[in-house]
Amino acid sequence: MNTEEIFEILKSKFELTKPELITDPVSGNIISVHPLEVDKISLFLRDEDNLLFDSLMNLSGVDEEDGEKATDEFGNSYLKGGNLSVYYHLESTSLKHKLILKTTVSKQSPEVASVSLIWRHADWQEREAFDMFGIVFLNHPDLRRILMPYDWQAGYPLRKDYKNPEFYNGMKVPY
Repeated sequence: MNTEEIFEILKSKFELTKPELITDPVSGNIISVHPLEVDKISLFLRDEDNLLFDSLMNLSGVDEEDGEKATDEFGNSYLKGGNLSVYYHLESTSLKHKLILKTTVSKQSPEVASVSLIWRHADWQEREAFDMFGIVFLNHPDLRRILMPYDWQAGYPLRKDYKNPEFYNGMKVPY
């Protein structure tokens, strides 16, 4: 089954959430879904007999380049505002088909429904996206830092608007 066929199934099943088909010549077709419905859609994709997406191969956060340009007090330019996206690479190991789901949120309200109860290994991948991008996964069983120190408060290192701190715990940070 290809992405277009899966999209038609999702469009008829989840018509109120309005999934969209994005055609990308580089990465292939992507289905964009509502951030607060991604858990329901994922559960359907996993359990539906003709889909059976039993494997979440990868979950990754991305800081999209659609913010407005701004300049800090030192004259450095950076992007202000913009969106964060989460990409879900799914596979059906029994039916041998793959799918990419995407959901997008604003940096001001980066909340996405967690899929960690659907695919258990999403736990760590969601924690990484939380730690590096500040994406909050609602209903996650243990959403806490996984890569940065627990007391880190200097922002989210993989966001494009991130600035390296000058000090951490009273120590100068060499850059």
